Amino acid sequence: MQTPAPFIECCQGDIARQDDMDAVVNAANAALRSGGGVAGALHRAAGPALADACRPLAPIQPGQAVITEAFKLPNRYVIHCLGPVYGVDEPSDTLLADCYRNALHLAQQHGIARLAFPALSTGAFGYPASEAARIALSTVLATLPDCPAVRQVRFVLFDDASRALHQQWLDALVGD
Repeated sequence: MQTPAPFIECCQGDIARQDDMDAVVNAANAALRSGGGVAGALHRAAGPALADACRPLAPIQPGQAVITEAFKLPNRYVIHCLGPVYGVDEPSDTLLADCYRNALHLAQQHGIARLAFPALSTGAFGYPASEAARIALSTVLATLPDCPAVRQVRFVLFDDASRALHQQWLDALVGD
């Protein structure tokens, strides 16, 4: 019997409220501290223990991913990725792909079957949304065969325009 292919979906929602996911990905800063956007939402929902767990892991470099418990979040883990600042951290496309690849490899190592990503680097870090979506989805599709433990990937996007953009790239890349 063949194992079914991993399921990839794109939805609009709150990354801190993905209670059917084993892990969520944080769009982290180098210091792994709370901030605005995704990092702020996850740190607020997880409580101060998340900051305590992050402190000894910091600083991280663009493209790097580290993992902690999720504390008060409805998930088991948080994978923290530092995406590139567009126009500053180069090569930005490679560093952004590294975030997704490294997060998936951490998920594989920890037996994480269901993983939710935000759109890394597209907020304050200024990465163009369409290019970031293409890199994210193509990297996830290319990396999943090396991560058989990961059965579901969800892209949780802030607004419907971002969701639609990610869905368009997903459809284009898988040929639907």
